[in-house]
Amino acid sequence: MLSKDGWLLFATRCSRMFAYGLLSVVLMLYLVEVGLKEWEVGVLLTLTLFGDTAISLWLTTTADRIGRRRTLIVGALLMALAGVVFLATGNFVLLVIAATIGVISPSGNEIGPFLSVEQAALSHIVTDDRRTDIFAWYNLAGSFSTALGALAGGLLAEEALHFGLEGAAAYRPVLWAYAGIGVAMIGGFALLSPAIEPSAEVGPQRKTILGLHESRWTIFKLSLLFALDSFGGGFVIQSIIAYWFHVRYELDPAMLGTIFLFANLFAGMSALAAGWLARRIGLVNTMVFTHLPSNVLLILVPLMPNVYWAIGVLLLRFSISQMDVPTRQAYTMAVVNPDERSAAAGVTAVARSIGASISPLLATIFIGSAAMMSLPFFVAGGLKIVYDVLLYRAFASSEAQVKKQEEIVQ
Repeated sequence: MLSKDGWLLFATRCSRMFAYGLLSVVLMLYLVEVGLKEWEVGVLLTLTLFGDTAISLWLTTTADRIGRRRTLIVGALLMALAGVVFLATGNFVLLVIAATIGVISPSGNEIGPFLSVEQAALSHIVTDDRRTDIFAWYNLAGSFSTALGALAGGLLAEEALHFGLEGAAAYRPVLWAYAGIGVAMIGGFALLSPAIEPSAEVGPQRKTILGLHESRWTIFKLSLLFALDSFGGGFVIQSIIAYWFHVRYELDPAMLGTIFLFANLFAGMSALAAGWLARRIGLVNTMVFTHLPSNVLLILVPLMPNVYWAIGVLLLRFSISQMDVPTRQAYTMAVVNPDERSAAAGVTAVARSIGASISPLLATIFIGSAAMMSLPFFVAGGLKIVYDVLLYRAFASSEAQVKKQEEIVQ
């Protein structure tokens, strides 16, 4: 059974991912309605991820010193403030500042310091043999919440239209909900106990780089690979896929919300199966052998003959696309010392943010051209396949790493 802190961390995760899903379906539509050009939206999305990189790196690599609870509260405050600024203005400069400093998720995925610090906190309050399964449930809860948020975002926008709201006003109820959830999370994190904090007995002082000592080269190598994966994934973040379906097939927000409801539900179920599979074939094998076919399916989406086939292939892709996530998280937590966990999670998360920070700008440029609007799917799938091959070559053949995997999943 989870402790009170464990349940609180699950609750804040669910609230946050609901908010991210809520916003991701309508964010690009909203920004276009307030007067931003497509290239300006691309710049804003890119700077959102750049800002997240800097803030997350600072917060996660200092979280064990200033306190994990305080770090999470600061992140929730930044999330609420970003939502308020997006509500208050359509000025491009102010929106860029809010997106860079605050916490806005254009992808429906995790952003900010939350995931890294929560992973470290959960690893601190659960036993090693339960870590992979807890992370699987943690990701399942997040995927379900994102799915419900995506559905709610589409329905809210659709209902706003029925009430006579037009243009940007139709999407503002979603932003009010996003900011409100950020405020609620501040209260949730404030209730966490000192049990989530690292032990005061940290042992002899070691020379560290970004909070890492013995494991830094392993983490830096993993970070480079994760950055490549995220660079590919940045071409097909949820907001961009939603906009692609809207432009190519003229799907309305309610339909887009329904699509991503099922997409995230399927993704969540795939994450839950990861622990079972990892116990049989190992963590690295689970990451690679489930990720490869999902990337082939991603490439096939724009090649489908009609909207029904395109949606079907997208949903099939989501049904296996997230099995690498809890295994990747468990693997990262296992190959570092306990006093490196917040830093390791933070460094790898930041590497993923850096990798994903440029590609949305390129993707919006491609989508703005009728001849290249499907190119993001091909580029994303190809880069992610390269990542899978490099990850397997770097870690699957290493006897020491395989042994470490076996210790984790026993």
